[in-house]
Parts: sequence; structure tokens; C-alpha cells
Amino acid sequence: MAWTDPVDIYCERLGPEFWAEPLNAVSNLAFIIAALVGVREARRVGWFNGWIAVLCLLAFCIGVGSFLFHTFAQRWAGLADVIPILLFILTYLFAASHYLFGLRWPVAIPAAILAFGVALLARNGVLLIAPKEQLNGSEGYAPALALLIGSAIILALMGRASAKWIAAAAAVFIASMGARIADVHVCSTFAPGTHFLWHTLNGLMIGLLLVAIIRHGRLAQRPTGTV
Repeated sequence: MAWTDPVDIYCERLGPEFWAEPLNAVSNLAFIIAALVGVREARRVGWFNGWIAVLCLLAFCIGVGSFLFHTFAQRWAGLADVIPILLFILTYLFAASHYLFGLRWPVAIPAAILAFGVALLARNGVLLIAPKEQLNGSEGYAPALALLIGSAIILALMGRASAKWIAAAAAVFIASMGARIADVHVCSTFAPGTHFLWHTLNGLMIGLLLVAIIRHGRLAQRPTGTV
């Protein structure tokens, strides 16, 4: 297969034209808005370090990459879509391990890698519940959802104020995954599909995550001797 091979996996696309998915394309503005919200919040609280800058940049890149995928709709654009998403997940996990959970960097990075590895098992669990063909590829995002839910629970048990933000992000992500799954099932009754809601809700979810780490990561204090 060539990198320029067309990809047609969403309800809204009925042809090869650039604007064949207008809702799916334009709804990527949600990620751009989330990135701008992150920048504005960081400036408001006076905390805009390298990690926050990278997270905001990756949120912006998610919007650009997804826009390319839903306009050009070719295999190369698929990589432009998924790579920024994976990088955002990993970067946020590393940063949150330090700024939200209070782990020192020598422990935070391997802990984040271990957590991501364990979360990958969630994909297999999802596939046991529903057949792959019914999930429309959404099983690939099960690890991210598992990380959000697990993080919200652990942060709540630790008494961290950031728990409510992560829990809200998890709730929004559940709704967005539902919209992504539904897209393939509603084509016959709702031609535009529901994938644009996946973008819109995920933009909100990323905005919540950025605000969580900016507001509460800045204030995180680790007593001497804390791991």
C-alpha cells in the first residue's frame, strides 16, 4: 500500500474531495482552542515551563494533524493524526507523575512508563466485552481512558484537588468514545455521523487536563524526603 492511498472510514465522507468531511474537519478547532486556553491559563497563573509549553503545542498539533486526516484522507495523514495524540498522552503522563502525583523525576518517568504498560491491558479487556468491528477502532483509546480513571481515583485518595479535574476529563472522554463508536452505526439515519463530537469533546477533555496540571501542578509541594 502507498502512503497516498485514500482512507474512508467515517460516515461523513462520501467522496475523495478535500472538503468531503466539513464537520469532521472544522470540529478540530476544539483542539486549537484547548491549546490557546492552556497558554492563557499558564500566563494567568504565571507558570509556563517547558512541559506546559510542549503540552499546549501538542494539543495544537492534534488539531492540525486531525484536520489533515479529515481533509486529505490519505494514509500519511493518518500518521499526522495519531502521532501527536500518542505524544500528548505520554508527555502528559510523565508531567502528571511529577506535578500532580508528586514523584521526583528519577521515579516519575519509569512509573509513568509502567502505568502506560499496565493501561495497555485495558484494550484487551475492552475487546472481551465488545467485538472489534463494533468499536470502530475505539479500543485503541482504552489505555488512555484507563489512565484517566485510575489517576482520578488515586489522586482522590491522596486528597489532591486535581482529582476533580481529571475525573471530569475522564467523564468527557467516555462520552467522546461513545460518539466515536456510534459514528459507524448511525450512517443510515444521520449522514454526517457523530465523529465530529469525538473532536469537540476531546478538545474539552484536553482543555480540562491542561487546566488541571497548570493550576495544581504549579502549587504542588513535596516535603523533603518524598519520593
